[in-house]
Amino acid sequence: KWTQWIFLQLFKKKLAYKAKMPINWCPACKIGLANEEVIEGKCERCEEKVVRKEKEQWMLKITKYAERLIQDLDKVDYPERVKISQKEWIGKSEGWKVQFPWTPAGGLPEGLLSDFQFSISVFTTRPDTLFGCTYMVLSPEHPLIEELGNKITNYKHVKNYIEESKKKIEKERIAEEKDLPAGKAGKTGIRLRGIEVINPVNKRKIPIFVADYVLMHYGTGAIMAVPAHDQRDFDFAKRYNLAIINVIKPDKETRSPNDFGRAGLPQAYEGEGVLVNSGRFTGMSSIIAKERIGEWLARQSFPKESLGGLAKKGLAKKATHYKLRDWIFSRQRYWGEPIPMIRCEKCKWVGVPEKDLPVKLPRVREYKPTEKGESPLAKVKNWVNTQCPQCGGAARRETDVMPNWAGSNWYYLRYCDPQNDKKLADSKLLKYWMPVDWYNGGMEHVTLHLLYSRFIYKFLWDIGAVPKSIGSEPYKKRTSHGVILGEGGIKMSKSKGNVINPEEVIKEHGADTMRIYEMFMGPFGQMIPWDTKGVKGVRRFLQKVWQLSEKFQIPLDAKRTPRRVASKLQTNSKFQISNSKLKKLLHKTIKKVGEDIENLKFNTAVASLMILANEMEKQKEISLIHYSLFLILLSPFAPHLTEELWSQAEFKGICSTQKWPKYNPKLIKEEKIILVVQINGKVRDKIKVRADISETEAEKIALSQERVIKWIKSKKIKKTIFVPGKLINFVV
Repeated sequence: KWTQWIFLQLFKKKLAYKAKMPINWCPACKIGLANEEVIEGKCERCEEKVVRKEKEQWMLKITKYAERLIQDLDKVDYPERVKISQKEWIGKSEGWKVQFPWTPAGGLPEGLLSDFQFSISVFTTRPDTLFGCTYMVLSPEHPLIEELGNKITNYKHVKNYIEESKKKIEKERIAEEKDLPAGKAGKTGIRLRGIEVINPVNKRKIPIFVADYVLMHYGTGAIMAVPAHDQRDFDFAKRYNLAIINVIKPDKETRSPNDFGRAGLPQAYEGEGVLVNSGRFTGMSSIIAKERIGEWLARQSFPKESLGGLAKKGLAKKATHYKLRDWIFSRQRYWGEPIPMIRCEKCKWVGVPEKDLPVKLPRVREYKPTEKGESPLAKVKNWVNTQCPQCGGAARRETDVMPNWAGSNWYYLRYCDPQNDKKLADSKLLKYWMPVDWYNGGMEHVTLHLLYSRFIYKFLWDIGAVPKSIGSEPYKKRTSHGVILGEGGIKMSKSKGNVINPEEVIKEHGADTMRIYEMFMGPFGQMIPWDTKGVKGVRRFLQKVWQLSEKFQIPLDAKRTPRRVASKLQTNSKFQISNSKLKKLLHKTIKKVGEDIENLKFNTAVASLMILANEMEKQKEISLIHYSLFLILLSPFAPHLTEELWSQAEFKGICSTQKWPKYNPKLIKEEKIILVVQINGKVRDKIKVRADISETEAEKIALSQERVIKWIKSKKIKKTIFVPGKLINFVV
């Protein structure tokens, strides 16, 4: 109900709309496929060749939130790789929109109006390469091709090429030449004969091609091709014998500007440098030229005589583009929330009244889509045919359903108030529980799912369904766990026969062994191979812990009372056995384990517990307090074993509910440290000193060392930098 309610709010705010979109289409299954469901150009289900097909889809205008989705990443505690993943998917590019006026090859027709409808707009982040633009490429979907129609003398051949391009999936179209299978044709295209465009920086006429490696939803669907400085353009130019003009010389290039970029150039140079062959801008840094050429074009107009009387003003303007596309929200299948929309011939698209929510799936006998590729719901006539909520006339329900992520983008909000039938969630409860303090998940969810859920949350925040006071981001912290690989570092799969069954490990070694090994095997966020020897090592560690129970001593005072020891006894200093070394190690371990758990460094936390257990094993006897604190520290990692040992020791309550121990700061201080001695920032010596040494003492001792004396002999010390407990640096 509330997922459908959210869709209706998106529709009311004009963020949900229906449009024709090219999708991956399986002719055999008659369904649309996600990119991940297409394997080597074939349907993963039936291995039929997948084609591109235009279908009407419900879209969500996530692009309206693109900038906020980037900027608000500064407000959250996410790993840098997660933030990078979000930003790369959104794909913000700041550049210039440049106008390339088009002209018939034989000159301009009479009566041509002086406005920009007769120019082709191109977005570029590299206006510094404009002098090297030798041709233009349009996407096969570019609307201008059909508009120009009869002005293109080979229009029939162009249309045939466009139809062929529809058979390719997007992944095939944008593949690099080096990634194509052996014998597979590289970049293809066809020239639009009868028309040309004018390069605005040098007034040269250049040819126009249509090529499938250009996509309509990137930029403007048209590119200025600079083959000397873009590898895709370079490959295309080589194939069709087009001009390659170098306009950027690398700073360290020794060849002359005229030699560089001529015949025999093995590949495009895509870096920065100094402009060559670029008119008035020759000799300028490419970084500076990006702005200068853009600003210059923004002030330019074509002389009327050069375009048969057509004057063009402002040939460029600053622009920002995003790679992010609007979210395709339709699925032509049975599973999923029905999209709560009704189509009326008179009223067009009308939302289902909120009082009639939820729209439930009808029972069906067959789950296959129709021959036309519609959802199986389209076959249920008594469900599809309905009345228009506005005019009362005959209408039809939408038969597409929502995608898997529709509900999972916002369900955490509903957890705050799951029984509320009046609103999505009560604002008081949302204020109490939200935002989510810590969200952990796999790396496979750090792009789309995370992006979509942030978008939906921001929308709900904007319309007041979420209180403003809890902030514009749903998750304060995001972490990602790694993946356990099979032995030898190979991904686990049934076909390889290397899947580790946790139940078998538990049966042989115990649940706590399994838990601790998973945490001990490596850093939380990395891919780590399974190692059976490591499992056995953890098992031996737990056996050692079990044997420690024989070493702890019950004080005489405690034996006067029942063996059920009060919790205050564990912290009573008179029941401690004097052992300063063990005591210090215990307090260091309390600090280490506590901090490591907070930072998901489970492997190093376990390692410190192993060190503490080894030290305890060396003792003839262990005090009651030391033993109880050790069990509390181990409890999150090995809950079954620690509860058993806690019970045997007859401590009060259960181990897992005890207060987390506090460490004594005085006991974790190192008595001696290694002080690094630097001269002008370079390490020249390392000396062992007291941990609390003062700057004056550190300076005196450091300057007396033979290794230091030889570096400062006959030199004046200008400055001394002292970092307590770490280093002293002499600037000479």
